[in-house]
Amino acid sequence: MKPLFLALLFTFTVPILATAQDETMKKDSTEPVLPYRQIPDYPDAYSAGTVAARLIDGLGFRYYWATEGLREEDLQFQPNEEARTSRETLDHIYGLSLLIARAPRGEANLQPSTEEELSFEELRRKTLENFREAGELLRASRDEEIARYNIIFQRGEEVAEFPFWNLINGPIADALWHVGQVVSFRRSSGNPLNPKVSVFSGRVRE
Repeated sequence: MKPLFLALLFTFTVPILATAQDETMKKDSTEPVLPYRQIPDYPDAYSAGTVAARLIDGLGFRYYWATEGLREEDLQFQPNEEARTSRETLDHIYGLSLLIARAPRGEANLQPSTEEELSFEELRRKTLENFREAGELLRASRDEEIARYNIIFQRGEEVAEFPFWNLINGPIADALWHVGQVVSFRRSSGNPLNPKVSVFSGRVRE
């Protein structure tokens, strides 16, 4: 009886386990792959667009790993009562990523801006996608096109435009500044950055 019972048990159990594994693989395969887990390969030629794009790529790589594995206690951390929490800092970086992505698209930033209610996962994904889109557009741009990528602010009928230079020393530099804050904050909340991340190579050391 025992051999027969074991044979029957094996016959019914294996398909169930296989089905469960298949379902797990399906779930894993449907999860969105976020950009900037590693930095893209650098272009063959230097131009205004490829250099600007590489700056965005460095920002995207740093943001990916600064936000990888953040816990709720990390998001709520703030060094003092007057400072932003890590989550509030990430909200600000998301706003900067919109400015960075809209400039090469030629889109205006409407004032006052409407705030989206996003989960941390949605916020992280959208921020990284904004960086990727901006980088791709800049990489494919000619020098004369870069000169037309103004930051545009619009409030009603009033429109103010600023040249691409301001995008570099403004939102891009500001986003880099704040990503560094997130790295510092997560260290203070007991969840430091992965030590294998190399911002120099844009890779994670094995």
